[in-house]
Amino acid sequence: MVAHEVGRAGPLHARDLVPPVRRRVEVFEVEAPALVLGSTQPEGHADRPGLVAAGVDLVRRRSGGGAVLLEPGGSTWVDVIVPAGDPLWDGDVGRSAHWVGRAWARGLADLGVAATVHTGGLVASPWSPWICFAGLGPGELVAAGRKLVGISQRRSRAGARFQCVLHRRWDPQGILSLLALEHGDRSRAAVELTGVAAGVDRPPSEVVDALVAHLPPPPG
Repeated sequence: MVAHEVGRAGPLHARDLVPPVRRRVEVFEVEAPALVLGSTQPEGHADRPGLVAAGVDLVRRRSGGGAVLLEPGGSTWVDVIVPAGDPLWDGDVGRSAHWVGRAWARGLADLGVAATVHTGGLVASPWSPWICFAGLGPGELVAAGRKLVGISQRRSRAGARFQCVLHRRWDPQGILSLLALEHGDRSRAAVELTGVAAGVDRPPSEVVDALVAHLPPPPG
């Protein structure tokens, strides 16, 4: 089942996995820009006055990693949900997102984008505690050495929610302007992060259709 919803990032991220959990794809479109902090990321990483001045929501998700900037029309945000006990369920957190990454890779290949799935451990950088796309985790996608798709997980006894984001364009200046960094650190980060990630400039609807075509069918 594929559901599409438009709304503010806060309420969309606040959703719980309510039993009975079934396989489901939720496609979200934000109607206002939002800086989304990871579940354990310090609140002090956000430049609150800068967020207010720019009209950007501050949101905390319940999955890990660094911050993500969501902008209307600027990203494809897809949550893929599987129940515990499903054939796709994997108790190994380090391996459990590999199948999601493979579906993304095949879908992007249909759009002419060659990408590989990272199946190693977490690759951190000095900026990854601040910004999701400055690091690399299991199941995430890389093209020509640049991160394309970020994946974080929310897990419970009922199931898992894989939260996936693909930007249309990657420009670190946008997210850096909303973080509480010293001027020198912000300037240095802008240089160092320019080549760590990339986007796919295709309409989100095309990206979602390509992904869904390669998600494994439900059992039975």
